[in-house]
Formats: sequence, C-alpha cells, structure tokens
Amino acid sequence: MFAYGSLMWRPDFAPAETHPARLAGWHRAMCILSTVYRGTPERPGLVLGLDRGGSCLGRALRVEAGEWAAVKAALDARELITGVYRPRFVPVRLDDGRRVAAYAFVCDRDHRQYWSGPLDEAVRLIRQGHGSGGPARDYLASTVEHLHALGIADSRLHRLLLRVDGGLAETPTALQP
Repeated sequence: MFAYGSLMWRPDFAPAETHPARLAGWHRAMCILSTVYRGTPERPGLVLGLDRGGSCLGRALRVEAGEWAAVKAALDARELITGVYRPRFVPVRLDDGRRVAAYAFVCDRDHRQYWSGPLDEAVRLIRQGHGSGGPARDYLASTVEHLHALGIADSRLHRLLLRVDGGLAETPTALQP
C-alpha cells in the first residue's frame, strides 16, 4: 500500500512493515472536493489526492498476504465511497533502493469532485468544509503536522495552512504547480 496522506499515520490496519517511499509521476495535492468526510454536497471541503506529475514522498505499508483481502476491502470502503479515487498498483522506490508495486488511490480527473483552481478558492473551500470527519481545516493542519513529524517537507501544504489561518497576505497565485 502506498500512503501519501492520512493513511500514513492512520491506516486502520497493522502493517507488517513500513518504509519511506517515493512515487514518481504523481504528487500530493489538495484536489478533491470532499462531500462526506470534510464537507457536504452543499458546502464541500478540500482534501488530498494523488494527481499526475512530479513525485510524492510517502510510506509503503506492507500487508501480510493472508490479510490482504480484508485490508483491501476495508481500505476500498474507506476511500472509494464516491468514486473520485481510482485504485491501482503503482511502482514505488523504497528508502533501501528496492522497487515494489504498491496499491494506491489516485484521483480521477474526470470525476465531478476533482478540483483544480486558484489558491483563494482553495482557502475558501477549506474554511467552509465540515463533514462527518470534522473540519477540512483540521484535516489540513493534521496533514501538515504529521508530514513534518515524519520528516516530509511539503511547503505548498504548509503555505496553504498559513493562508487558511490568515497568516499570509492575499495573492492570486495558483495552488497547483
């Protein structure tokens, strides 16, 4: 399993092993309109997705073969509730140099919940979003905090949190690279 967001610190299963890993060709982005966990259909929030381009540091979580079916079913139930993510196996490089195939959830750019827009709109969506999992702002703050604790720098998310919390002057720059 390749984890790039909350699955890194809250996988809801006990991994047999965890390794720092890099996924090439995809990057972590606030590109998913959340209508359940961090927002509603009327007032969506914004959450992470793996979007095309760049690379992403995350964690490879190894699942014991005998547990795979149950873990996969639980993860699919958690992540695939609206169809905005596409599950697939992706090649990742572990910190020890090995390359392995990892199950991951990448965004579906054709889905109605895929979002790409200006920074000021991202800030608005995050400030308004509140769903069954709590506020979108808390999701972003927890992500920034956990990434920092894992030694993963994501300056884009850190700057976004500062903007959401009112710490940066308004500028018309885009959120996506």
